[in-house]
Amino acid sequence: MKNIYIYCEGQTEESFINNVLCPYLLEVGIYTRPIVCRTKQTVEKKYRGGVSNYFKIKDELIRLCRQHKNETLTTMFDYYGLPLNTPGLKDKTGSLFDRVARIEQAINDDIGMGNMFFNLTIHEFEGLLFSNTSQFSTITDEETIHKLQNIKESFQTPEYINDSKETAPSKRLESLIPGYAKVSNGTIISMRIGIDTILGECEHFNSWISKIRSFATLPSIPNKW
Repeated sequence: MKNIYIYCEGQTEESFINNVLCPYLLEVGIYTRPIVCRTKQTVEKKYRGGVSNYFKIKDELIRLCRQHKNETLTTMFDYYGLPLNTPGLKDKTGSLFDRVARIEQAINDDIGMGNMFFNLTIHEFEGLLFSNTSQFSTITDEETIHKLQNIKESFQTPEYINDSKETAPSKRLESLIPGYAKVSNGTIISMRIGIDTILGECEHFNSWISKIRSFATLPSIPNKW
């Protein structure tokens, strides 16, 4: 059994990892555990989720890599809303996937830990839910589902649904479905859609999961720092 830690941005991703990714990857011999980033910490309380400064991500990932030096870490962070000081973010050339790959590699190079590979969700977790809009039937009506499907069909894939403050996937859902609950609704809908459908619709997400699955066949090699 291989252990892989997934450092994620918030409770929505944490729930998705626990309820969708963990059962799927466990079947191929990979045990995954989410770790939600800390935005700040006091003596009384730890605050989790959300990030405004890249260096907070970097510092925590280095600490986690050293803490789990014989295991692998990866990430599930939104491309939408990345901190402005994220390495590679300012380079807007090439395709969407080219830009994201450059950022991921720039972060890998900057952090420089051999047991970590950075991954971005394009553009954010809620985009994955557009893989099958019919599964929103548990929380909304047919007219709204039709609107969601029209949004999906106006983009090449769900991962292309864009990243402005008004039109990011989560903003569209909150606008069309009053009271949309990101954690509970997002988890239930992603479970109803199923991981295979999401993998088939979302190329970059599929590549990330394929890379995680590849660790099931790799020997365990201790890392030393």
